[in-house]
Amino acid sequence: MFDRLSSARLPLGAVGVILLFLFAVHLLGTATEAAAPTIERVFFQVVVGDASALGVSWLGAYVLANGSVIAALALSLFSVDIVSPPQLFLMVAGSRLGAAAVVVFIGALDYFQKKRYSLRKAVSMGLLTFLLTLSIYLPVTVLGYVTSPYLHAPFRAASRGWTIGFQPLAVFDPFTVAITTSIGPVLSVLVAVGILFGSLKLFDRLLTKVDTATLRQRFFSQFQHAWVSFAIGLAVTTVTTSVAFSLGVIVPLYNRGYVERDELIPYVLGANLGTLFDTLVVAVVLDLPFGAAVVLELLAIATLVTLGALTVHDTYSRFIATVYDRLLDDRTAFTAFILMLLLVPLALLLVPLALR
Repeated sequence: MFDRLSSARLPLGAVGVILLFLFAVHLLGTATEAAAPTIERVFFQVVVGDASALGVSWLGAYVLANGSVIAALALSLFSVDIVSPPQLFLMVAGSRLGAAAVVVFIGALDYFQKKRYSLRKAVSMGLLTFLLTLSIYLPVTVLGYVTSPYLHAPFRAASRGWTIGFQPLAVFDPFTVAITTSIGPVLSVLVAVGILFGSLKLFDRLLTKVDTATLRQRFFSQFQHAWVSFAIGLAVTTVTTSVAFSLGVIVPLYNRGYVERDELIPYVLGANLGTLFDTLVVAVVLDLPFGAAVVLELLAIATLVTLGALTVHDTYSRFIATVYDRLLDDRTAFTAFILMLLLVPLALLLVPLALR
């Protein structure tokens, strides 16, 4: 009886969290529009050029430990013309790099402070995930930025009709306007970010109640096929919009040796693609067809690079394994790597400011 009651509450909880997420997106749009002059003034004092936009989103994902919130905020800034299309592309890409690195930082901090576990055990999954993300999104960021002037028009044309046709979030107008009016637009932006962050965390927590044992038993034997593993990672993350859930399902299998590292790599690559779909949904919900075009451009290039990596899966896996093992076997190299994850986004942000 208790199990049936819990299973009945799960979809109701999911609906509630989705409504909370949509409310946060709408409040963010309303508040950003009202606070546009203030945000624009601060933004242009901090962000100087496109490289700074990449740096600030990368660091922002560190601060919030969530890339989806930073991507949604970038879309909101784009909606009021504070962020340009190239900057939006870089900020969404930077949000993925920052979010992937957070797990490495958490594991490294635990290791260096307490040394409760070995370095390999403390950062194993996080480091693998970040190396895979970096190996895809670094060339994607460079390639997309360079080719954006040539690709943006076709993607704009493709997404021109990507509108819902009505304003389903208008039902929230009385509440978002009231909040923005009563506490001010700037504070409303912070409240919206907090609610957005909280809704995503609630969704992750809700997904922990899903019976993952069935998923593991049904699918883990298929991971020996690289393309199937990739498709499962893409599908699970797209449906749940939660890379934390899709990776959480597979971590116990990896830790127990049921899934080898080479088999896990395509799954993580699929999950890294699937996590962009929630950003695409935010662009559509905010009625930003041109914003959707930028996200779609990033998704298309990331897909091509990922498929390229999968076609040379054995060589790609050996390269990732070599870097992975070197970092975990050499504490000096690992420390330098952690410092690089901090210094690179800081340099992207601060160097243009110093040269201005």
